[in-house]
Amino acid sequence: MINLDAAQFAAEIVKSNVAVIDVRTPEEFSQGHIPEAINIDVMSEYFTADISTLDKNCNYAIYCRSGKRSVDAATIMDESGFETANLLGGIISWVESGQPVTS
Repeated sequence: MINLDAAQFAAEIVKSNVAVIDVRTPEEFSQGHIPEAINIDVMSEYFTADISTLDKNCNYAIYCRSGKRSVDAATIMDESGFETANLLGGIISWVESGQPVTS
């Protein structure tokens, strides 16, 4: 896992081999998320099963609300053989830096 600030994260997610994962709850996700993000709730009992279907040849940019759950998710994913980047400060820092969100 590498930790990136909002500007670095924005540069990372436009790369062709990077998928964005929002690890918040579906309710939080529906209130606004980074465009093109997919929602895989790290607190769900199915998180490990859900990530097992992902392509390990892809890199994953992960975020949550403030940065704690995304570290947990990235750690789990890294231990499963994925390459991950974590958004420091979560979507809070993303929004504060003026980056776009969608609902």
